[in-house]
Amino acid sequence: MQERNTRSARLSNPPGGPTGAPSAGGPAPALAATSPTAEQDPVLDAARATVLDFGVRRATLTEVARRAGLSRMTVYRRYSDGNELMRALMSREFLAVLAEAQDRAAQLADPLERVLTGITGTLGMLIEHPLLLRLLELEPEMLLPYLTERVGEFQRAGRQALAAWIADAQVAGAVRAGDPAEIAATIELAARGLVLSARTLSASTAAAGIGELRSMIAAYLRS
Repeated sequence: MQERNTRSARLSNPPGGPTGAPSAGGPAPALAATSPTAEQDPVLDAARATVLDFGVRRATLTEVARRAGLSRMTVYRRYSDGNELMRALMSREFLAVLAEAQDRAAQLADPLERVLTGITGTLGMLIEHPLLLRLLELEPEMLLPYLTERVGEFQRAGRQALAAWIADAQVAGAVRAGDPAEIAATIELAARGLVLSARTLSASTAAAGIGELRSMIAAYLRS
């Protein structure tokens, strides 16, 4: 995302993880069903629409401000540049997916089913997410650092949520012994390929892939 005038708001490889927060140190916060990441924000709503229409590199804060019905300076007071705005947008969108998956999984009584449903629910929503699909279409190189250099905020949050589900299932005797954090990290790594292949998958192929991954993870958790 860049500004047409002298003030640059370009987004290429923001520091930190896919949601833009620093990736080193400290656990990600647990997400409640009423996560603030899901709250409405006219600037973020406008940024989402702009990126979906033009992609990140062709989007500008001027266009975002126009769509939000605000002055450019009002947007600048909230987000200093395009990088910060894009980080906030990705944080809202992807952490809201995780929060919704957590909420759905929490309704289930069986602890192993909560783990599996939390994973497959997150994956199912991610591979259909318009923002992720747009990034994969126009700026796939933006995602490469989060595969080869660092673990991002969304990945850390997902791992933490998964580790909590696994720990509960271990207490209930539904999942084998082991470090929940290490098990969760391994599962997250295994699931990345499916997410990054989202644009290549038909609906039936995606459903089959999620089903096979679920079976693989279930066997891994019981072994």
